[in-house]
Amino acid sequence: MNHLTFWRDCRRLYLFAAVVIGALFGPDTAASSEPVRKSGYAVGSETCGSGDLAFPRLQIDMKAGYCAGLVASDEDRLKFPRSIVQVPGRDLFVVADMGGWGRSDGRLLLLDPHAPQGQRFKELLTELEYPFGLVIGPDRKLYASTAETIFRFDPLADSPRSTVETIIRHMPGRRITLPDGTRIDESAHPLKQFVFDKHGRLFVNVGSHSDDCMTRARAAKPCAAAEGASALAAIWLFTPPAGGVFPALRPDDPDPQHMVYARGLRNSMALALHPNFPDAGYAFLQGENGQDLPDIFKPNEEINAIEQGRHYGWPYCYDLSTPSPEFRRVLQSGPYKSLCTANALYKAPHSLMPPHGAPLAMLYYRGTKFPELEGKLLVGLHGYRPTGSRILIYEVDDRGFPKPKPAPVRYHVSCAADPTRSFQTDGGEVAAAPFEELISGWHRVNGARPQGAPVGMTVAEDGAIWLVEDKNRTVIRIDRAAGDVPVPLPCEIRSQAMIDQLAAFVARDAQNGVRLTTLRKGLVERHCVGCHSGFGLKPGQSEADKDVAVLRFMLSQDGWIYPGVPDAGKLRTRLRGRRAEKLMPPGGESLPKTEPGYTQLLDTADLLVAKMVPGTRMRIKPGPPQRKFFGRTNRECGEIPAAKVVVVTQRSAVDKPGFSRFFRPADPYLNGECTDDDGYYIRQDFLVPVQ
Repeated sequence: MNHLTFWRDCRRLYLFAAVVIGALFGPDTAASSEPVRKSGYAVGSETCGSGDLAFPRLQIDMKAGYCAGLVASDEDRLKFPRSIVQVPGRDLFVVADMGGWGRSDGRLLLLDPHAPQGQRFKELLTELEYPFGLVIGPDRKLYASTAETIFRFDPLADSPRSTVETIIRHMPGRRITLPDGTRIDESAHPLKQFVFDKHGRLFVNVGSHSDDCMTRARAAKPCAAAEGASALAAIWLFTPPAGGVFPALRPDDPDPQHMVYARGLRNSMALALHPNFPDAGYAFLQGENGQDLPDIFKPNEEINAIEQGRHYGWPYCYDLSTPSPEFRRVLQSGPYKSLCTANALYKAPHSLMPPHGAPLAMLYYRGTKFPELEGKLLVGLHGYRPTGSRILIYEVDDRGFPKPKPAPVRYHVSCAADPTRSFQTDGGEVAAAPFEELISGWHRVNGARPQGAPVGMTVAEDGAIWLVEDKNRTVIRIDRAAGDVPVPLPCEIRSQAMIDQLAAFVARDAQNGVRLTTLRKGLVERHCVGCHSGFGLKPGQSEADKDVAVLRFMLSQDGWIYPGVPDAGKLRTRLRGRRAEKLMPPGGESLPKTEPGYTQLLDTADLLVAKMVPGTRMRIKPGPPQRKFFGRTNRECGEIPAAKVVVVTQRSAVDKPGFSRFFRPADPYLNGECTDDDGYYIRQDFLVPVQ
């Protein structure tokens, strides 16, 4: 259960209407019209920036003194933007738009932020396979990467394609052959991020071919793809000839020689070099995307301090020193014996980062606009889980390394989860580098904004921070903000009107009324009151008033109850200790054995939630991963994954033939375009009964 206090939740409820109205309509609602929607964001008259670099201000929760302006959106025909860099000496930017996964429809685009909306992009290069890296090289030219190549070109030329000079041609890309001869047509991590050091040496991410290098048989040998002179899951080093600039390859020229600089790095999308590197002791940092384990708090992501010749663990170790059980035999003998705990080859992470955050961008801030950030490390977290969708700020020492502190070091999870969590491994709490959040609240808020997914990041010559966000197809510019900090938008929180409606449903259902009383007496008053500000219970209340107070308290908490779907809310996962949720009440492991009827109480809680809304519980039919649903007027409302349960209130909707009307879905499935009053409808043939 959520440890946010009752009074804080009440305050957020009272602020809800004012906040959303302010977010959507600006300060003068009477004089303003419907908000304009761009890439899922509702934008009004407020701007971020100044002069001709003033852009519509986004309602993203940010550090005090900062704001985010929407430079480009899906209106500009962006498809899948992944990186951005400024053209030296010009107020123009190059954006890598991958187009999607599995096709060669990537583009490099020239962005003119001063041009009118809808006319800000010009295509430079097209039909590219996974364009990603964009870097200004030591010769001040613009370098870019595809899945297999790195090249430079002139984005301002009349014919940019005619200026392309390829410097590396044959890196492992989408289609690869492993050392054992296995042919892979779709490698898991084909994107090539890269950085130059001050001597012109080139460090390139060569990602792993899979998330865990596992086959159906238990692994008895080292991961073949990560071995040898052309290992995957590695950082490769290319050294230029005298003068520090790589020559352009002619058609028959071989690629320049490379060496594997560091191994055991699943996917090094976030790379940052201190300006003084490779001078002794200066930082070369990598942000590691850990394995996709189902536990939302395992494994942690990592900041690694890269050193030549070291192994960083993948796929044998995760967190700091936890061995992967699948590779038990590999870790018992040979070169990887005791790799995670007692092997000089292994270098543990410099610091852990929030689990499943997916760091895809990392840089040292150098600029005049934000002197308080000078020299600090910025990290963008792209991940879709609660720990992603944010930009972090790390204090660093004079050599560029984040500064770890002793345990416990706590971080924010999300407003729909525990407010803070300490960095932990299987062995308990651990030291880590603390951070601030430049962007914190970027979760989906229906009617105001979608969930954010930052990828590429750069600092412009004027010191502004530019981001590209692939999920919503946007380019965003961060500038100074004047005035008070906006009140954070709510997260998965119900309006008073919705709470009133649900409370009325329960009051009209005699069986659910009995369930509520049983739950209040047997669970809340006996085990939960002390932990959660009394659940709204007060001396002198009648039995009926106590039931109402407990129900309203539970309905007002972020994510505790999703009506009709008991296994989706925290009330169930916490009471039963499911997934990564902490069991409540504390010490509750023994209650099913020591307290007669306790298991039946948990079942009663499930029934209360399942029967809360009048209607028929139905499941989204198997088939495509997502099923779209709509409002009464055919406005698209969002998508619900197959197998999810909804409460159908009209099997054959009277005002939308061929559709069924169902109760309001959980917030993560809403895209911000529909309202509760309009209703939610899905095609009848997408529904099957719950067995």
